[in-house]
Amino acid sequence: MKISKPLVAAALSGLLLAACATAAPTTYRAQLGSPNDVGYSEYRLEAGRYRVTFQGGPGAPEAQVADYALLRAAELALRDGYDWFRVADRSTTSSGYDRGPRMSVGGGSASFGRRSSVGLGVGTSFNLGPGPSFSRSIEVVFGKGATPRDRDAYDARDVVKNVGYGRQRT
Repeated sequence: MKISKPLVAAALSGLLLAACATAAPTTYRAQLGSPNDVGYSEYRLEAGRYRVTFQGGPGAPEAQVADYALLRAAELALRDGYDWFRVADRSTTSSGYDRGPRMSVGGGSASFGRRSSVGLGVGTSFNLGPGPSFSRSIEVVFGKGATPRDRDAYDARDVVKNVGYGRQRT
């Protein structure tokens, strides 16, 4: 069976496009239902204290997921009449795996009667998947007045202005 060159070229082009494809962007929104759905959720622990979680989609950068958790905490602080918040605890989890570039070398030999041969092969693979999914949970405590000079304390208005600007929202 003879395969035409245009068909081979089209197939290779399709594979290259698939290799370059990325996951849909992670948008900033509330989770719609299941705990593994992309988006934020919060749980009020007590007055002025929440646990905020943002679940990113496959391939979303870990920094983006962390920023979106901070953004939700800032929105909650402002909604409840507070000026700043402090991150009292934080954790990041990941699921899935990263199918990044790989390289392998292999060899083999065969014998056919009086003839023998030796072969050497080199193989590569590229990231065809979106990568792992990250989830960031933070426990935050809200406060009023001047923001404390602490690396874990954030001005809620500044976070909304800086992190919230330009975010993708559905």
